[in-house]
Amino acid sequence: MTTAAPPSDDMRMQRRAGLLYATAAYGLWGFMPGFFLLLAPSSPFEIVAGRILLSLAFCALLLTLTRTWSAVGAVIRSPRLLLIMGAAGALISVNWTVFIVAALSGNVLASSLGYFINPLFTVLLGVIFLRESLRALQWVAVGFGAVAIVVLAIGYGEVPWISLALAGSFGLYGLIKKQAGPRVGALPGLTVETMWLTIPAGVVLALIAAGPGIEVGDNGLVHTLLFLLAGAVTAVPLLLFASGARRLPLVTMGLVQYLAPVLQFILGAAILHEEMPPERWAGFALVWVALVLLTVDMLVEGRMSRRALPELT
Repeated sequence: MTTAAPPSDDMRMQRRAGLLYATAAYGLWGFMPGFFLLLAPSSPFEIVAGRILLSLAFCALLLTLTRTWSAVGAVIRSPRLLLIMGAAGALISVNWTVFIVAALSGNVLASSLGYFINPLFTVLLGVIFLRESLRALQWVAVGFGAVAIVVLAIGYGEVPWISLALAGSFGLYGLIKKQAGPRVGALPGLTVETMWLTIPAGVVLALIAAGPGIEVGDNGLVHTLLFLLAGAVTAVPLLLFASGARRLPLVTMGLVQYLAPVLQFILGAAILHEEMPPERWAGFALVWVALVLLTVDMLVEGRMSRRALPELT
């Protein structure tokens, strides 16, 4: 009996490529609040509506270039998948709106906290909806996360709604996408999600045009060009993420995901100079302890799972 053979050169190349894709995706997500700050004075609702329509246009271009419209047709012909993508679209639109509101209102640190909390929230969703059982260290990590939210709520006199809304909407988005499984790729999935949102986005833009007025086009060429890039800025990280997820072990993806909130934290605290009073430091510190515990548990479980694999002859 011999142990499993070491990874082949091809597998190592695939994992290196996957790490580059995943790092690029989370890196872009980490700096995304800075991009949306450049779109002021456009309102968050104008930006979200424009982001939806431009994302659909960008996806349509990619589908045409890659000749993969048939994958979109397959999703549309399946009522179950179509409804799943509709629910996913509704959740991601909530996430986008809260995220952009946070960026434009000087709450990038709250956004960062939301994505730090997200892994803990995802663990809880697994318990509630998938009937998964938590290991002891996972329960301790969730407990630290709950205490962090209480500390922040007491310190600020209100529940950290932005952080919870981001963690909740993105966690539920991931849960719903999981129901679609591997049958729906990143590009066809995003296309159908944005198709669902096209009419509401058009209505929002019409209401803005009839009321305060649409800002894009009235604030110079640079602002207009940046606004038009919103579709690509939305789609590219999602496609990079999908490419990385197909090539990397789940444990590696779980570690790389912390890059985005770390970069957002640096952006909010060091570059935008948002306030960090003691209660906020305490809340973040408790969340970081929870994530360290969750990461240790994930690494230990991954190692034990590999050892449990049958030996190859």
